[in-house]
Amino acid sequence: MASLAQLRTTMLATIILTLVIFVGFLGAVSILYSAATDMNLSPLETLAGSFVLALIFLGIQFVISPSIVAWSTGLRYLKQGEYPWLENTVKELAGASNIKMPRLAVVPNPTPNAFVFGNSSSKMTLAVHEGLLRQLNQDEARGVIAHELGHIRHRDSIVMTVLSAIPLLAYMIARSTLFISTGSRDRDRNAGYVALAGAVALVVYFVAQLLVLRLSRLREHFADAYSGYLTGTPRSLESALTKIAYGLSLRPEGTHGVRALYISDPALAKSEVQGILNRRAQYDLDHDGVLDERELHLAMEKEARSTWTGLNEAFSTHPPTYKRILLLRQIESEIGHGAREDEIYKRI
Repeated sequence: MASLAQLRTTMLATIILTLVIFVGFLGAVSILYSAATDMNLSPLETLAGSFVLALIFLGIQFVISPSIVAWSTGLRYLKQGEYPWLENTVKELAGASNIKMPRLAVVPNPTPNAFVFGNSSSKMTLAVHEGLLRQLNQDEARGVIAHELGHIRHRDSIVMTVLSAIPLLAYMIARSTLFISTGSRDRDRNAGYVALAGAVALVVYFVAQLLVLRLSRLREHFADAYSGYLTGTPRSLESALTKIAYGLSLRPEGTHGVRALYISDPALAKSEVQGILNRRAQYDLDHDGVLDERELHLAMEKEARSTWTGLNEAFSTHPPTYKRILLLRQIESEIGHGAREDEIYKRI
């Protein structure tokens, strides 16, 4: 049974645990670096210097990340009155959520997707793909918008911006140190220390990335639940997620650097749809060549219980779409009985 307080606690615990692991990693690398270079600095002095450099990197990444997202997605900020329905809907739902109206942007992309980003609650941007506005009806698009506003309300983007930088920094250190150690002709003690530092960095990257991915999946479930609560119609988002997954599978794209921000990961959507299609004969109980709603529901339940799905999910930025849909169907009854906001999360 989950609650909004649990999400905040999980966020805080993930941040603390990741930072502890990262500081420990910096300490180990500092000791190895001191030994490899025979510097006169103590390990503590080297650790302090490494920590300061890491803080500088995290600060720079935090400041410039919105600009990087805007540039890499090719979005275009909207002028007032350019998309009246979108503007009015976001304004209405943002008011009901008691959050500041985000800036609106459109991405010239035919796939159905949407995301929010920013490093301050007062300076958030909600971006939607042109494909989403064309392929979804207004109720479905409204469910997607409510989901994205849930991320703003829960401060997901700010937390993930900070956390995602830690495994990135560990990966950069691992790549650089391993490159130096393998490229060096000097196979003495120093090269061994450098290689060991690179191996430690890889382990830290792997562990930190798993922690960040777990939190990323959890926040998607909370945003889904909030969308159902805010709109009062979880089925709208359920239908939207189905169309988004199918639409993304038809136009496969390469792995995008901001895929964790999307409402649905294109790579995951393609894999999910292809998996169900490959096992269509198994799920087509009446053998009519078409999966009706009942058969599709049974397929989703079976896929959600699959061991392979569980293992694959650990390395995903998003929960499987069928798990998200099943959750929305479960909370529909809670909303129908007039559940308060915090009560809708107990099914997560």
